Amino acid sequence: MTALAGELTRAPCGLPWLRDLAARGAARAVATPDASVTYAELAQRVDAVAAALGTTRRLVLVEGDNRLESLVGYLGALAGGHVVLLVPSDSEPARATLRAAYDPDAVIGSDGSVDVVRDGSAHELHPDLALLLSTSGSTGSPKLVRLSWDNLAANADQIATYLDIRPSDCAATTLPLHYCYGLSVVHSHLSRGASIALTDLSVVDECFWRLFRESGATTLAGVPYTFELLERVGFESMDLPSLRYVTQAGGRLEPDRVRHWAEVGRARGWDLFVMYGQTEATARMAYLPPDLALEHPSTIGVPVPGGSFDVVNGELVYSGPNVMLGYAESPRDLALPRTITRLRTGDLGRLTEAGLYEVTGRSSRFVKVLGHRIDLDQVERGLRRAGQDVRCAGREGLLAVAVAATGDAPGSVDLGALRRSAARLSGAPAAAISVVAFPEQPVRANGKTDYAAVLSRVEEVRARIEATDEKRIASVAAVYAAALGRSEVAPSSTFVSLGGDSLSYVEVSIRLEQLLGTLPASWHVTSVADLEEAASLRTQSADDHPAAAGGPAPGRGRGGWGGGWLGRGQSRAWRTVETNVWLRALAIVLIVGTHADLFVLQGTAHALLVLVGYNVVRFALASERTRDRLRSLARGATRIALPTLAVIVPAHFIGGYYEPRNLFLANWLLGEERLGPPWRFWFIEALVVALLVAMVLVAVPAVARAERRWPLGLPLALTAVAFTLRLPLYPLPGPRMQGSALVVLFLFFLGWAIARAVSRREQWVVTAVAVLSVGTFSGNPARDLLSLAFVLLLIWKPVSRIPAMLVPVVQVLAASSLYVYVIHWQVLEHLWGAPVPAFAVSLAVGVGYWWLWTAGVDLARRAVAQVRAARRADRPVAAPSGSPSLVVVP
Repeated sequence: MTALAGELTRAPCGLPWLRDLAARGAARAVATPDASVTYAELAQRVDAVAAALGTTRRLVLVEGDNRLESLVGYLGALAGGHVVLLVPSDSEPARATLRAAYDPDAVIGSDGSVDVVRDGSAHELHPDLALLLSTSGSTGSPKLVRLSWDNLAANADQIATYLDIRPSDCAATTLPLHYCYGLSVVHSHLSRGASIALTDLSVVDECFWRLFRESGATTLAGVPYTFELLERVGFESMDLPSLRYVTQAGGRLEPDRVRHWAEVGRARGWDLFVMYGQTEATARMAYLPPDLALEHPSTIGVPVPGGSFDVVNGELVYSGPNVMLGYAESPRDLALPRTITRLRTGDLGRLTEAGLYEVTGRSSRFVKVLGHRIDLDQVERGLRRAGQDVRCAGREGLLAVAVAATGDAPGSVDLGALRRSAARLSGAPAAAISVVAFPEQPVRANGKTDYAAVLSRVEEVRARIEATDEKRIASVAAVYAAALGRSEVAPSSTFVSLGGDSLSYVEVSIRLEQLLGTLPASWHVTSVADLEEAASLRTQSADDHPAAAGGPAPGRGRGGWGGGWLGRGQSRAWRTVETNVWLRALAIVLIVGTHADLFVLQGTAHALLVLVGYNVVRFALASERTRDRLRSLARGATRIALPTLAVIVPAHFIGGYYEPRNLFLANWLLGEERLGPPWRFWFIEALVVALLVAMVLVAVPAVARAERRWPLGLPLALTAVAFTLRLPLYPLPGPRMQGSALVVLFLFFLGWAIARAVSRREQWVVTAVAVLSVGTFSGNPARDLLSLAFVLLLIWKPVSRIPAMLVPVVQVLAASSLYVYVIHWQVLEHLWGAPVPAFAVSLAVGVGYWWLWTAGVDLARRAVAQVRAARRADRPVAAPSGSPSLVVVP
């Protein structure tokens, strides 16, 4: 805009009290530690700033600070009829962000300096617009609150009326000028001819109280954190004869603290006003009359004069002359007229029988954690009742709890107990809760809790723990804590009870083998105490037999625990690994090699289906609770389908591969009975269908009862039925090839049966069933025998010893097997006819895809969260750390 346009949009100052400052003459307006300024003197300084800014109406950025020069600059810009963008003086990132976003026409520094950037104005400014403020939760964000002249005048009058502010009053500034609460103290007092004791000192500083007494301050404003500081400095016993009332806003003060401070005030001769407001309402919307604080400490009281509340669908909706014009997210929004008339506060509330309003929760303080909708405020209040200084933050999938502990206190804080309490209060699994102790809770400049910083701090600690897991693994409990994200592992806990599943057991089983020397088939349901005892026995054995450290041992035990202690010590060249882990790694190698025409060894994909059934039962169905089982099965199906569709969808729409039915993993039902590209994902389809069928079965009470009564009989019966009814007897239309989901469903049930076979006799029974079914399935002896060999190893040799040098390779291939299978077809499209490169590149790309999927997305999300948190906390961004989880086929 030109200077002429600026003149056309010019509006006089809309604050009568600001226009009439000089009329109050010699009355004191501002007291500082160094000087006392009268209203007449203040008016002269304000007029000088207005003159320096010129007659063209401008957008003026003012660095808000609790210093006289900053206050004069702010009032001078308003007095000149300009639009003020008030920013924190102590945050260079916030100032830089807002200056870049809004390109102000002039800048007033915290030292009072006036920098006119341009002759005219670059902006179209609505005549009603007076002030732009960041909301308390978005300092530095380009999203600002647009306040009008009427908003400022009305709310100052509302506050001054219910507080009964008098010319003799003096308010000590405990809150920053750029914060709407601190600003409202200035407006309301100057509008009534009262004075301001202006200081940026903290209430813990003795010099603050010296100014308070010397200026005869009559009022003190505080947020909940301020009251914590007041408690530390012994405020309730201070001799402050001039103090008339104390106000509290900026967040919920616990009812017991409201009652406490109301009682203190009554005993010391001052009143406590609990208030409620938001920047979007200029400042205040409600207040609790002091005489009601003892009886109704949990309420926010009544609307300010001229305001009103409605409860709409449980949410408090405010109406009044102090409701903002609307939000601004860019300079072009500065020309907008009023866009809202009622303020949806985002707070849940109700009207009590006493006619007082009560805030019951914050809609934006709800997060979803593993399907649980959590009220963070409710959890925080529940945890604080135990006497701990706790703050709760969260994001999708994580409940973060920060507890303040100073000096020797961190060791005395029972983080495990807090975690269990948080799980009980929130309903979220303990695995999704992180509890971390810090020296003090992070707060913003306005004294409110910086929940973004709380979340960022907790996630940083989690990242450091993940990054140092390899260095700190020294016990079974530590292995579980690291791999499963547990802050506390009880001696009676097991891998399954701690939430372990088929997605985490590869990593855990291999790490446990390092401690135990050998891994029993039942390790996942063996208590931590028993495993720790076994580990200590192994350590003792190594101490008693120096050869166990690497030299030749006198002999090797066989079977049970004893076979492992000296067995592992006999040679460092061998490691014990669960058989199904290395079978999975071998199977994916054989699958890719066969498809690349490097060799022909078919049948391992069918064997993998048996492994899936085996592991699903061990982990997903280990719980007795139907809800937990269904959740685990659904999670497994989702983690298989999503990375598969992430390959199929772009391959179809961009490369022209596959058919529309592949986009729904429905080729098994709608495809043709002939081989071709649409059949490439039959294995994935079979996995998803098997898990969905398992979910249906688990959800049927009669089936659940049958499983409890006949744990082996039920899966054997399901295997027999599925095997008998395969091929032409299925009632569904569609193909009936050997890769069809229903045709191979019996393999999943066979794996289920194998997991339930615990005695030698039961193992022979499932062996017979495997020979009759797997051994005759395809009619191709070589293929069936390879599948059967995998199955028999799973039955009779659940734990194996393999060369130690292969363990890292086995671990990665087993973990990435799903991703290798999914993407290797696209690699082969470009390397047909070159078996060796096709084979090697397919494995490499598959492992890379696994890494990107499991680590890249999570790392990017963490980086974004850290950047946002760092901006809000005004601190440097730490690089995200951590390694990918081992996500594998269930």
